[in-house]
Amino acid sequence: MHSITTKMLSYGSKSEQYVEANKYNILLNENKITLSSSKIAEQNAELFEILETMPNAMQRLDAFLNEKDNEWYNTMGINNDTLKEDLYKIRHYVWGGDRNNSLDKHLISKYVKVISNYDELLCKQNEIAENAWNYIQTSWYNNWTSYLIESLFKKHERVISAVGEIKSINFFIDNIPIDLKVTFFPNQYMDEKIKAKLGKKELTWLKQKAKELGITADNTLTETQQIYTLSEKLSEIGNTEILQELNNKRKEVINESQANTIELMTWLYANQGEMRFGAENRLFVILADSTDISQSWKMKRAFSLIEPKIKDYLNNFNSDILKTINFSFKGNHYKSLADAIFIIK
Repeated sequence: MHSITTKMLSYGSKSEQYVEANKYNILLNENKITLSSSKIAEQNAELFEILETMPNAMQRLDAFLNEKDNEWYNTMGINNDTLKEDLYKIRHYVWGGDRNNSLDKHLISKYVKVISNYDELLCKQNEIAENAWNYIQTSWYNNWTSYLIESLFKKHERVISAVGEIKSINFFIDNIPIDLKVTFFPNQYMDEKIKAKLGKKELTWLKQKAKELGITADNTLTETQQIYTLSEKLSEIGNTEILQELNNKRKEVINESQANTIELMTWLYANQGEMRFGAENRLFVILADSTDISQSWKMKRAFSLIEPKIKDYLNNFNSDILKTINFSFKGNHYKSLADAIFIIK
């Protein structure tokens, strides 16, 4: 897609919001443009046609998009320093519902359509409240850490913000449209790689090692809970060799993924959720705490580590560092450009 077209789409997708804020008129006045159309959709098409005939149209549009008054992170009036401090008030990362569904669907499926006795439902009141709060708190943490990380890109001189919410474009780096994906090192990918290294699933391997020491876990618990229980019991008796061996395997997986980013990025494209599927150019920011993978969620607020990595990446960016990713999804084949920034503790 032509870069002017793309940037006009990114501007126009929320044009009503910017008309209210007088941003649209600013663009017109600065470039001495008069539109005959009165409807927003028609104005966008007319403005695009005019820009196509103007000298230095792309430079003019870039200059407008680069103005601080038009940047989304300034117009929202958020105090970033205060927000960063508030993020440290989150002490646990728990999805109090089903993260793949809306909270109301989760509550309806778990309580409304299952419990027919009102007194029994009333007894669940505190549980429901805690469930909802955990969901809200974790969603809040994810939203604002993602906002701050994205703003680090958008404030860089080589980056132009996609004003509005055009699908699959967060910003442009040297006029290359980019969809930013901030993600933890994927658990499923880690599990697959650990299984290949150990010859069996992580839980099975850990159970066998623990059993030799007379340590067991309740099989009715989830895999995550069993791994946590066995790890805690091993730590209690001072046997850290088993846990260290397992952690070393995880570090190997992370190191190998950094050395072969194409394999991991291909996996991320091929294993994305169907509802959010996309084959656009992507820049993955991959976060991991290699000392304790379960604590990787804290890495989203580790701006002392994140900011210099992003700055260094953008300072040295060139289009050649984008890798070609060939992947299949639901029987269809796709080709995309992508790169990854690893931020590892």
